[in-house]
Amino acid sequence: MGGQNAVVLLSGGIDSATVLAAAEAEGYACHCLSFDYGQRNRLELEAARRVAKRQGAASHRIVAVDMRTIGGSALTADIAVPKNGETTGGIPATYVPARNTIFLSFGLALAEVLDAEAVFIGVNSVDFSGYPDCRPEFIAAFENLAALATRRGAEGGSVKIRAPLQHLGKADIICLGTRLGVDYSLTLTCYDPTPAGEACGECDACRFRREGFRRAGIEDPTRYRDGLQP
Repeated sequence: MGGQNAVVLLSGGIDSATVLAAAEAEGYACHCLSFDYGQRNRLELEAARRVAKRQGAASHRIVAVDMRTIGGSALTADIAVPKNGETTGGIPATYVPARNTIFLSFGLALAEVLDAEAVFIGVNSVDFSGYPDCRPEFIAAFENLAALATRRGAEGGSVKIRAPLQHLGKADIICLGTRLGVDYSLTLTCYDPTPAGEACGECDACRFRREGFRRAGIEDPTRYRDGLQP
């Protein structure tokens, strides 16, 4: 890509760390964007800082967006995080209303400032919790919006919305990241970690992560709370 800029949405979890590595492997200068949105798991911001530094991001910004003022999610309100596959059917309580729409909008704004040609996001629709804003149709629709809403688009260019993990399962994502040199011990995926940063091992994010490492045949470096094994 000859040093073209890209924006990478970086949460500090497995998927976004892998996407950062994939974008860098394509030759992009990656400018990472993380969000302090009032999430229950604020330790993920420290993980995002670790990953950005370790993987040599060109820059890393953390944007404050207080989504607790809206609530409606177990991640941004006083709602219990479902554990051990517990569900009431439909979209789970950990879905944060319009989160990826909001995050991609900020990513698009930064792409405009940097004249970046792509915004990368780590969504996938294989091993996931059923969030509507992780579907391929959403990514395609947002890319159409980007073509209409930006100076680059109005001048005949484009800002691509890249979701390279879209059709990969968690084991495939972990294998890809391992090949690209991602240090997964720096990441944190859990929705409800302990204050010491240990993963609960029981939420959907932990369950997908643990099963992904098992299926990939790769040692899980996650620190789980007392009594739980990877």
